[in-house]
Amino acid sequence: MEFRDTQAIYLQIADRFFENILQKKWISGDKIPSIRDMAVEFEVNPNTTMRTFNFLQDKGVIYNKRGIGYFLADDGLEKTIALKKEQFLQEELPGFVKTMQLLGLTLDDLKAYVQRNPLSDN
Repeated sequence: MEFRDTQAIYLQIADRFFENILQKKWISGDKIPSIRDMAVEFEVNPNTTMRTFNFLQDKGVIYNKRGIGYFLADDGLEKTIALKKEQFLQEELPGFVKTMQLLGLTLDDLKAYVQRNPLSDN
């Protein structure tokens, strides 16, 4: 995985977890790969991966069964959606709206674009 300098690595790894959850690659109750396995996959120190797991556990997205591993919480999808919506509204939307205003784009322009370019299922 190639990391950006603009965000902590553990949060970038958390975003990959969120993608897996939102794409339903992991569903409620699924066992998540171990900290060590994820560290190898992302080519990072296990402590960085542990920080990701702690972050996700603090947010209630995953939980730990001592001696067994980590699992996606029953409401992990809902919590992920809520977290990502809040992140979008706080971090991405303001810049998007500013660009729209600078370019003179309207909501009707966006609607027309979306109608011409429907989202793929990927």
